Amino acid sequence: MSAPQNKHVYRDVHALRGGKPELGDIALNDYHLVFRFPPESITATDPKLKKQVKQVWFAFHVISQCTVRPTPPSSGVPSSIRIRFRDFTYVSFNFADDRQARDAFEFIRARTCRLGSIDKLLAFNYTPPPGSPESKIDGWDLYDARAEFRRQGISEKMADTGWRLTAINKDYAFSPTYPALLAVPSKISDNTLKYAASFRSRARIPALTYLHPINNCSITRSSQPFVGLRMKRSIQDERLVGACFSASVDTLDASSPPTLDRSPSSSHVDLSADSEDVDLSLSETERMRMEDELIAGSNAMYDERTGKRLVYGAQQHNLIVDARPAINSYAMQAIGKGSENMEYYRFAKKVFLNIDNIHVMRDSLEKVISAIKDADVSPFPPNRDLLAKSKWLKHITGILDGSAIIARQVGIQHSHVLIHCSDGWDRTSQLSALAQLMLDPYYRTIEGFIVLVEKDWLSFGHMFQMRSAPLSHESWFTVDTDALAGTTIRPGESDGRGDAIENAFASARRLWNKSMGSGENKEASTSDAEDIAAVDEAKQVPVPEDQATRLKDVSPVFHQFLDATYQLVRQYPTRFEFNERFLRRLLYHVYSSQYGTFLLNNEQQRHEAKLRDRTRSVWAYFLSRRQEFTSEQYDPIIDDHTKGRERLIFPRLGEVRWWHQVFNRTDDEMNSTINASIETAERVAQVMAKQPELAPESADSQSGTTSRGSGSPQPPPPGFPANNSVLMGVESAHEALTPADRTEASLDRSASAGGIPAAFGALQDKLTGLSIGKGVFGGGGGGSVAPGRRKRMAAAARR
Repeated sequence: MSAPQNKHVYRDVHALRGGKPELGDIALNDYHLVFRFPPESITATDPKLKKQVKQVWFAFHVISQCTVRPTPPSSGVPSSIRIRFRDFTYVSFNFADDRQARDAFEFIRARTCRLGSIDKLLAFNYTPPPGSPESKIDGWDLYDARAEFRRQGISEKMADTGWRLTAINKDYAFSPTYPALLAVPSKISDNTLKYAASFRSRARIPALTYLHPINNCSITRSSQPFVGLRMKRSIQDERLVGACFSASVDTLDASSPPTLDRSPSSSHVDLSADSEDVDLSLSETERMRMEDELIAGSNAMYDERTGKRLVYGAQQHNLIVDARPAINSYAMQAIGKGSENMEYYRFAKKVFLNIDNIHVMRDSLEKVISAIKDADVSPFPPNRDLLAKSKWLKHITGILDGSAIIARQVGIQHSHVLIHCSDGWDRTSQLSALAQLMLDPYYRTIEGFIVLVEKDWLSFGHMFQMRSAPLSHESWFTVDTDALAGTTIRPGESDGRGDAIENAFASARRLWNKSMGSGENKEASTSDAEDIAAVDEAKQVPVPEDQATRLKDVSPVFHQFLDATYQLVRQYPTRFEFNERFLRRLLYHVYSSQYGTFLLNNEQQRHEAKLRDRTRSVWAYFLSRRQEFTSEQYDPIIDDHTKGRERLIFPRLGEVRWWHQVFNRTDDEMNSTINASIETAERVAQVMAKQPELAPESADSQSGTTSRGSGSPQPPPPGFPANNSVLMGVESAHEALTPADRTEASLDRSASAGGIPAAFGALQDKLTGLSIGKGVFGGGGGGSVAPGRRKRMAAAARR
């Protein structure tokens, strides 16, 4: 691509970043703001300074907030544009001329949120310089679905491993959001797949994404089933899931006769944050052992007549992983969806993870942004209280924990896992990709990680267009008119990012009314009113529905995946070929719109838009700069008999830290509070180990009392979860075999639910009988629900 032509140049503009001012010139082209310093007014008089001119390029489509702050010329205060970028760069530009600030703001906005189509993005006009290393690489060729499945041992020309490739979705008519090539169990016909599709949201049937090369265990993924309040079932879906878990089915054919054992009192084990049995001091090993034992402990088959457990020779712990909090999952039944009824999936058990939805994650990141939002005007560290309140690290820790549970089941327990959330393209992609990263050293190479992103994110339909919003949004561009009254911005004060739109409208009306009532200043005031009104009321360019930005759909899902990957890279630096900068630049290019890789929402849309022919792939950028993104600590040797070279890696959740580089902060600024808290706890532990008489006695498990000390555990470091495990509960088919637990009072509640419609009363009854613990509903361990909580649940179901 030839050098972009500058459309506007503004001289002698002061840039402010990190509280440090710099005088320079701004050049605006169709895709970038370029800041050059020192300015031409200085270098023109000193030829030596021309060789020292530096340039900083800011891509328009990385902007997440842009606020213009006009000031009257008589105030002596410069007008400014404050910009926050999605790579967490913050900068302010101060203009001596108010008109220049407004013009620059309008120019930037017109080329971001008012393009009208992705065809006008930089990706469709970018070509690397001729002869450059990047120009010689076609990044689109790097991922081949057939080649990746062949690497995993699945091919028409290879021995049958229990899986086959199907072209049932070759024209994307079967499932528009799924890839064209799917791997499914060999014993399941395409006709069965067609019937099973009607039972899964958006026809996203259970399909293979990973087959372990050693034990032949699988990771499959899907969307939620259409269970509904009537607890519907699909024989075809049950056959499909059963075939995915065929190793467990084969186990049931063992010749050894089953023995009888007493069944547990509940098929659902509560591991919520409020559980009194959770020990916050559990080590990583103890936490993992506890999770594995809870999963294994509920892996039981029961005699339908006696309700007693059937014990076979060797049972796998095959899992259906519902990534959602249990209450969210069950509440979806009110709209006809929900989670598997384990009565019909007896060859497995189901676990619920406490991973929140896209809206919670978006709000969490917004709190982080609030903590660091003054990075342009202030050199001070972020607000650590807001960082802790964001719960960002809690979410990252939970995602890592859930992924580790899946990886242990496949790699250590030699079991199969099916993952889903709601639609199966957000939390499911996070868990699936991270679990494979822990299981397979290939995905820890640069090429392997690229294949992992292509397979589990792009091809399986993560909605990058929806989540990343390359066409921006009108509300991200605002006018802050407080400066017209002479106010100035100070760190920590309102900068117009919250109520700027309302302020702009109010100011426009005020100035308009003033101009109508005062003939003396009518001309000047009318001009101000028209300028401000134009900022917020200009007609927007129509955008195709599948490309338009909907704020409620924007969420940092892929960012969280990269953050979780960073935690693994930080903890295991010798096991990854790529470095931290590779992840950071990848996050940047998700938003830059310079390449076509992350445009649109699924494989079908990219195929129809001919992105392969019309844009460049971001992978060419990374592969052409391989040395820059390769870790110097990488050790490619795999040897399970040598510590530090094992095939499997698992996160140390106690070592999760802020990815300070991505937030453009130092480690001390972001992590000093956490590190200090942990160091203090370690010193206290060392003292107590030397002097046991100082340690408080543990609580009596029967009475719940403590003989010495406060009896309450020490709080975790700021920003960390109170619960050591993301595992919320384990469910098996046993629930349906204990009708005695459903009391007469329980049946009466559904009939007299205080005006609740019968369907919602049935949902309430279903939820009550699941005995999923107080961490979900606030009730006791026996499945009862407090009346106040019951009313709130019913109200939530109605909403």
